[in-house]
Amino acid sequence: MFLHRLRLNTFLFLFVSSICLFGCRNVDNKIIQPRLSNPELLHEATLALENALVNDIFTPPVAGRIYAYASIAAYEVAVNQDTTLVSLAGQLKGFGRSSVPIDPQIDFGLAAAIAYLKTCKTFIYSESLILDFQGTMLEELKLKGMSDEILIASVKYGEEVADHVIEYSKTDNYALSVTMPRYTVKKLMGKWSPTAPDYMDAVDPNWRKVRPFILDSASQFAPPKAPVFSVDKQSDFYRLAREVVEVSRDLSDEQKAMANFWDCNPFATTHEGHVMVGVKKISPGAHWVGIARTASRAAKANLSKSAEAYALISITLFEGFISCWDEKYRSELIRPETYINSYIDTRWKPFLSTPPFPEYTSGHSVISASSAQVLTHLYGDNFAYIDSVEVDYGLPPRSFKSFDQASDQAAMSRLYGGIHYRPAVENGIAQGKAVGQWVLNKVKTRK
Repeated sequence: MFLHRLRLNTFLFLFVSSICLFGCRNVDNKIIQPRLSNPELLHEATLALENALVNDIFTPPVAGRIYAYASIAAYEVAVNQDTTLVSLAGQLKGFGRSSVPIDPQIDFGLAAAIAYLKTCKTFIYSESLILDFQGTMLEELKLKGMSDEILIASVKYGEEVADHVIEYSKTDNYALSVTMPRYTVKKLMGKWSPTAPDYMDAVDPNWRKVRPFILDSASQFAPPKAPVFSVDKQSDFYRLAREVVEVSRDLSDEQKAMANFWDCNPFATTHEGHVMVGVKKISPGAHWVGIARTASRAAKANLSKSAEAYALISITLFEGFISCWDEKYRSELIRPETYINSYIDTRWKPFLSTPPFPEYTSGHSVISASSAQVLTHLYGDNFAYIDSVEVDYGLPPRSFKSFDQASDQAAMSRLYGGIHYRPAVENGIAQGKAVGQWVLNKVKTRK
């Protein structure tokens, strides 16, 4: 928390200094702050949510849902300070326009951050982390010269937009999906079953019931049928499993680094004897939100562009998880670890921990490919950047020449990690690209 506040204080100093550089004026020794819609408060709000999600350990689809609604709220604030932006009202299923009046005192950068924070706080357990962050943020802004009038107007407006989005979120069937029967393991050959050593239950088996924002249905972009299960040593399925074993036995240092970097498994644990220790990691969706933050900062994107990036990437993640999870619980395919231990090598272990849900298709492949489509649309084909999202979790940064390169590495990391067969990766990439293009074709953010 101290380091986080130190980083917060540093960015707030730069934030306010930059505002004053571009137009603060002094009248009777009182700082008058113009409203330049600096995006840094929103960027830091996404980090605050990331910290809370890691602390609370949400499943990847649920984390994606939280990011989506928070980002929609921030975007709807930004719409009202940029006439080139288009509201998402009427574009997302069941979403209407907020009728919140606009106060001329509003600082839209602060209001967008407040909308983001209040929305995400509704869905998490660690509300105190968000409240602490918000309290420190407001205190520092006041100390640096933001007037009470601007603070009050901005917070009020951000919260009112958040309330509108929160009410909208209650209609997406999520509450119903979590009350539906839990997944029953089918004791049939070829079907998924929990894996050692934790034997966790399958997560989010009813995610296909959650209302998508723009997909016609959860199955709209269903991939080709999963590989046909077989224990015949001459079969394609046995060959796919053998490939996983062979790849895992000859991993290069680069392949291991790639697998670790893209692991993003919020359920990861380590075991020493009878002691199990949870390992704090972000979700795959959080990693791509972090890439959007990195790209927006590197491109010096303003509030409008940054809010647009968060909204599009988060909506895409939401749709991608619905599409992927629909297939996972239709095919219910056995994981490599279970198959290999049963039919090839009883002592084999994957390089990464096997996540607790069916194998086909690869969630990382789907959401990475779809996210890369969106970020390429926003920032270009050859946008080189350094991804330091995982540094706080003990991993060194990696450099990428494009979002597609990052997406391809994220997908292949699942084969290197020993948790997916090749078709889940390759068909997952195609599925994700289809979802990403659909979002870009259906969601209009600019006039």
